[in-house]
Parts: sequence; C-alpha cells; structure tokens
Amino acid sequence: MKEQRIPAVLVLADGATFPGYAFGAERTVFGEAVFTTAMTGYQETMTDPSYHRQIVVTTAPQIGNTGWNDEDNESHDNRIWVAGLVVRDLSRRVSNWRAARSLEEEMRAQDITGIRGVDTRSLVRHLRNYGSIAAGIFTGEEARQDVDTLVAKVQGQPSMEGADLAADVSTDQPYTIEAVGEKRFTVVAYDMGIKTATPGHFAKRGIETVVVPANTPFAEVQKYNPDGVFVSNGPGDPATADTMVEAVREVIEQGVPFFGICFGNQILGRALGLETYKMKFGHRGVNVPVKNHLTGKIDITSQNHGFALKAPDGVGAGGTFDTDFGTAVITHTCLNDGVVEGVALESGMAYSVQYHPESAAGPHDANPLFDQFIELMSTSQKNA
Repeated sequence: MKEQRIPAVLVLADGATFPGYAFGAERTVFGEAVFTTAMTGYQETMTDPSYHRQIVVTTAPQIGNTGWNDEDNESHDNRIWVAGLVVRDLSRRVSNWRAARSLEEEMRAQDITGIRGVDTRSLVRHLRNYGSIAAGIFTGEEARQDVDTLVAKVQGQPSMEGADLAADVSTDQPYTIEAVGEKRFTVVAYDMGIKTATPGHFAKRGIETVVVPANTPFAEVQKYNPDGVFVSNGPGDPATADTMVEAVREVIEQGVPFFGICFGNQILGRALGLETYKMKFGHRGVNVPVKNHLTGKIDITSQNHGFALKAPDGVGAGGTFDTDFGTAVITHTCLNDGVVEGVALESGMAYSVQYHPESAAGPHDANPLFDQFIELMSTSQKNA
C-alpha cells in the first residue's frame, strides 16, 4: 500500500516556512515554536503540562520508534499537552516491548497535529539564532495558501509573554497520592502543571502528597496541616503569578519548609524580590549541565523552561542578596549560559531549582533534592 502524503507546512511569525507532511490529526494548530535536545522521552515531553501552547521541534532525527505505552504519561489525566510536534523522520515501525500503539495512533486519538519530513537542523538553527517564536502548522489545502496569509494568521495568536496558563493545566479539585509504606510526612503540592513522577518520588520516600489547584489560598492549605509545601513546574509567564507569589510568601512567613521546581523556582525567586524575564530560546532537553555553588557538584539535568530569574545587580553565581525573610543565595547556575538555576534562603527553610529532579525523562543526578526536602522537614519537626 502506497504511503499517503498530505502536505503540511510549519510557518513562523517572522515569515520563515518549513514544508513537510502531516501526521496525527490533520488540522491547523498554533503555538510557540521551541526545540528540545532530548534524544529520548518524547512521550514524557508531549504529556508534560509545561509544554501547553508550544509546538515542539525534536532535534533527535527519528521519533516514534518506541511507540506509545500506558506507563510513561506525565499528565495526571494522560493528556498530550503540546500544541503540535515537528520531526525529521517518523518511524513507521514500533519496536518496544511496552508499546501499546504507535505515536501517530495516539496523536490521532487525542487530536494532536504533527508535521514530518522537516529539515529540523535548519529549523533549530533558525530558532537558536532568532529565538522561540509564534508558529502554526497548516495541513492539506490550507497549507497551499500564500505565505503572507499564513503568516498573518500566525501573528494573530496571543503572545507567550504575559500568558497566565497555569489555571489551564492545573487540577480542578484536590486529590491525594498516598505514601508507599509507612507515612512520614504530609506535603501539599501546588499543581501549576505537575508531572506524575513528582508525587511518585515523594510517595516512595514515605510522603503523602495532597495536590491542590494553582492559586489555592494558603489558609486552605493550612487545613491539611502540611509538614512542607511544594510548587511544581508549569507553563506560562511567571510575571503573571502574583497570587502564587503571595501564597509562597505566607508559607515562608509561617516557617513551613518549602521546595519548588521550574515554575516553582521562579515563584520563590519572585517571593524573594527577584524579577523574571523571557529567554531567547529557553532550555529544553535532558542534557543541561548545572553547577551547585554550595557543594561544587555538577549535575546533568532535565529542563523545560522559557522564562528565568534575573539575578540582582552585582550578584553572581553563589552570591547572596537581602530579602524580606533574611539573606538568600544564588545556589545554582547553568554552565552553558550562566542562567540562574536555583535560589534558597540561607536559613535553609526554602529552596528551589529551575530544572526537573524527577527526571522523567532524563538523568537521575538531581534526585537527591527530594531527600533534601525530607531532611528539611525532619529538622523542622525536631525544632518545633
């Protein structure tokens, strides 16, 4: 049977076009074009709520060879969150013992559009040179329209800068992930777009996790009598998260141990008085080197963020700055570009990192950050 080739085109807001062929759902989609350097883990990437409203370009040339399974989804409801997927070669044969179906079958079932046959090396170089940008995937007859018409449609979409997206991906109602074995602590986790691997890491360490919607007032959180509070990863511009910043300030004021990752890092930074900014093309992949300036250790990390914290003027890696809650320190930076990757209070009661220690997918170098939270909560209990 001859392969059906439905024309498609990826159009960027700056007028650049990248032709290919449609796969998955055959419909028009819009989002911000970004690239990930991960060689594996496309299922975890596609179901990560942090990728909401983003068209993801894969730098790995062949995608789909491990198919789609029922264990590796990172969204609570197994939903694919990427707006679209751009690949060089789509594997037509699935070769993995856990695969339940192909990538394309799952994309069709969830109405997700992809484009294959794209010169992704040229596309990624374009995004590195000019930055992440608004884009659209057009399929079938719509892909045959003149470029000016398509570019105008792409330019008409809302900007990612200033976008408040956490409420789109957060749970509507609280739910609980029980501890495995003997329960040691209760942690309230704010769902800004939480990945399922995170409460899984807590559970195997004896933590019961109560996952609550984004922007839940701290007064409601206190009803759970938490030993610690966690703020997850998530999509959107952290400059819009004023409600969460105030909630975290209340957590710190009440002396409750705090841990945040990704979006949670940006929220803690803002609570400590730092500003955020939109990066040129962000960090997305599972091979990003980060240095811990407190220990001198370097971790290879999993990352997905397009915004970052701005260090105070004159404060470098490992430097300190004053906050409303005492002295804070820039604990981690990215070795590729010097971006702030972690902040903490010198008291130890609040800390966060920009990367993903739950490592789904990715290296396990940063897993001990969960154990650090255990130690913090244990110490806090003893001193209570």
